[in-house]
Amino acid sequence: MRVLVVEDEALLAEAIAEGLRRESMAVDVCADGLRALESLAVHDYDVLVLDRDLPGVHGDDVCRSVVERGTVRVLMLTAAAEVADRVRGLGIGADDYLTKPFAFAELVARVRALGRRTTPALPPVLRAGDVEVDTARHQATRDGRFLPLSRKEFAVLEVLMRARGAVVSAEELLEKAWDAHVDPFTNAVRVTMGTLRRKLGVPPVIETVPGVGYRISP
Repeated sequence: MRVLVVEDEALLAEAIAEGLRRESMAVDVCADGLRALESLAVHDYDVLVLDRDLPGVHGDDVCRSVVERGTVRVLMLTAAAEVADRVRGLGIGADDYLTKPFAFAELVARVRALGRRTTPALPPVLRAGDVEVDTARHQATRDGRFLPLSRKEFAVLEVLMRARGAVVSAEELLEKAWDAHVDPFTNAVRVTMGTLRRKLGVPPVIETVPGVGYRISP
């Protein structure tokens, strides 16, 4: 899952980003509304964690722009805790609303829940053959055996599982499992795929489609 965190409090923004990265999410950070709109125009995000009071372009205007495109789920994160504030936030198109201060575990759960709101909706536990990925517990198993995956290995496996047998290109994996700082010419996907395959064991479950990408056996 790829997430954009838009928060002008630098320490809070980095704390949120690092915590989400520990959950194997790819996270980019912006400190103002204008940069957020620029990032949203370039990258394919699943969830936007959006502070409402932003310098430059207000968070409400960022939210309206996102809603018009209809491709990103919005979690509005704000200190405005009154019922009327929450109603206005949801009224302009936010999918969820979390007030500061908040419990980080709740933030993660809400981001995960929004990420599952795809078409068709996907369950929190993804299955393909004897492989299971529990996104809520951040655990993966094969035939009941726990898989000690790194953050990136887990993220790549989750993207493949969500594709449900469809081929996923290396470019798509970079877009979904890495952040904006990754070198587009890196061999990170190939290296991560190699270690992930070794940990999954035999028989192989990830197939390489030459010149196209990768898919996981159903």
